[in-house]
Amino acid sequence: MKQKWYVVWKGKTPGIYDNWDRCKAQVHGVDGAKYKSFKTKDTAEAAYRDSYKDHVGLPKPKTPQLFDTLTQNYVTNSLCVDAACSGNPGQMEFQGVWTDTKELGFASPVYPVGTNNLGEFLAIVQGVQYLIDTQKTDAIIYTDSMTAMAWIRNKAVKTTLQRFPETEQLWQEIDLALDYIKTHPITIDIQKWQTDEWGEIHADFGRK
Repeated sequence: MKQKWYVVWKGKTPGIYDNWDRCKAQVHGVDGAKYKSFKTKDTAEAAYRDSYKDHVGLPKPKTPQLFDTLTQNYVTNSLCVDAACSGNPGQMEFQGVWTDTKELGFASPVYPVGTNNLGEFLAIVQGVQYLIDTQKTDAIIYTDSMTAMAWIRNKAVKTTLQRFPETEQLWQEIDLALDYIKTHPITIDIQKWQTDEWGEIHADFGRK
């Protein structure tokens, strides 16, 4: 995996960080955190000298191709959610990021043992609660997980992850999430992020 460099304009300690974990430590829990990843240290340093608005929302350079099929007709008034798992099962976390500004809406703790599907499921449920709590129910939620959408629709999770001390905290969150969707009608529109057309979902952790 190629190294990325992260610029934090608004966080606990603004600056340039050489990996996601260090960047996340600066933006996690900060309301309206402003940050973005860059492919090289030089571009990150140049961006840090600029303002956040000079870089947010700029389209990524496209690879030349015979037919440009990439489009950006997604709804900008939306929240993207995604999860990352180091191994499956493995350490897992998830987050919600505003599609238009790339600002972090919420981020989970890092669970010692989890799966990507469970993270995607919890991200959707927390995204719904986040939009309701912030009174932004006109926004929609984007996820790139058909599995998580099915679990929401069926109000059940299908996982082989066992319940033991290292997964207890995660399972408590799953139980709460299931109870929530079974007792509250989901009125937030949840849609599939079209990765082939729009690129990686904006909440992606960039660890591929």
